[in-house]
Amino acid sequence: MECVSFFKEEFTSSIAKCNNSSTLGPDKLSWRHLRCIVKDKSCLKRIINIVDVCFELDYWPSHFKVSTSIIIPKYNKESYDSPKSFKPIVLLNTIGKLIEIVIGDRLQFHSILNNFIHPSQLGGLKQRSMSDADVALTHFICSGWVKHKMMSTLAFDIAQFFLLLNHWILPLIFRKAEFDSKVKWFFSNYLVGRKTQYFWNNFSSAFFNVDVGVGQDSSLSPILSTLYLAPILYILEKHLKILKIPISILSFIDNGLLIA
Repeated sequence: MECVSFFKEEFTSSIAKCNNSSTLGPDKLSWRHLRCIVKDKSCLKRIINIVDVCFELDYWPSHFKVSTSIIIPKYNKESYDSPKSFKPIVLLNTIGKLIEIVIGDRLQFHSILNNFIHPSQLGGLKQRSMSDADVALTHFICSGWVKHKMMSTLAFDIAQFFLLLNHWILPLIFRKAEFDSKVKWFFSNYLVGRKTQYFWNNFSSAFFNVDVGVGQDSSLSPILSTLYLAPILYILEKHLKILKIPISILSFIDNGLLIA
């Protein structure tokens, strides 16, 4: 991925897909309002200039690193006396979210173009939806039946996956995926210095540092997580072939299936 200047079409096409009913972030700017801003060519040009300068200076503004975390109860739990019975909904500043969507699209395009992403990685990627996962699983099962074999699956979920991604490993993965060095240095700054404020009913906390992982509910989290897992899946596939173990893999970001 070369750090060439971003195009206005990247922003206009991305914002067209955003939902007007989304909850407002800390800046209280709705997608409907941002669409009006983006329609103004001079305003859109300023936003594009911000992104270009961010990559030139290896810097992500602190304004976009501030979030609001709304704590809500998970549905139909027997008891709500454990933190696991709740989940946070993270709200980010809207202009930052739009920029992240555009950057994420470029990361996807580059990594799929050079075949860095493993073929079994589905979900959270363009042209690789959960419907594709359904088709792939059905194919595996039907292929087994034709050979008069029983098909078994083992589902797995990587707990706290987004929060546990190692910041030191991601730059190495960017280099392995043949991204421009400026992408690596940009994300070295993007991943740190984050803060969030927690809200639970009528309670609001002070700001806390959240310099861990890639940030849940960020538009960049799925592609960064996919890039992080890709080398592991290639290594696992290689070892399974060496050991002649007939197991296939389907990966959906932090979930997956082993199929025998």
